[in-house]
Amino acid sequence: MTAQIKEKLNNLRLELDNSIERAEAAEGQNKKLEQVLLEREQEIKALTQKLSVSETELEKAEGKLAEAKGALSEGEASKTTNEGLQRKIQLLEEELDAAEKNLKETVEKLRQVDVKAEHFERQVQRAEQERDQWEQKYTEEKRKHDELKKDFEDLNRDIQGL
Repeated sequence: MTAQIKEKLNNLRLELDNSIERAEAAEGQNKKLEQVLLEREQEIKALTQKLSVSETELEKAEGKLAEAKGALSEGEASKTTNEGLQRKIQLLEEELDAAEKNLKETVEKLRQVDVKAEHFERQVQRAEQERDQWEQKYTEEKRKHDELKKDFEDLNRDIQGL
């Protein structure tokens, strides 16, 4: 029986050694897994930090995108307004050209009217001078006529008195 107990003891020792080895191996593996877990947790923290930074950058980018869209919208509105103003300017320039042409034509007509007016004024002056000359001649002729009439009446009286 002692042989059996010794054998059982040996078996138990072997089993104990195996269990210790397995426990040590499990502890080693556990430490490795704990190390891996710690590394993974650090990676998670780093990735969480990166995610937070990325979300912040995304918010900034979305803000810039919204600003860019707003600026684009304003740019398009400004472009539309600019095109409208360009068209107005073009129409005003066309109206100005037409008004300048009309003004040139009016100035030319006015110049022609001035020339004609000067011509007519000269004709009026000549006519007035001729009238004055004719009035002078008329006055002179009337005076001569009145003298001749008087002479005739005197002569007629003298003849009747004879």
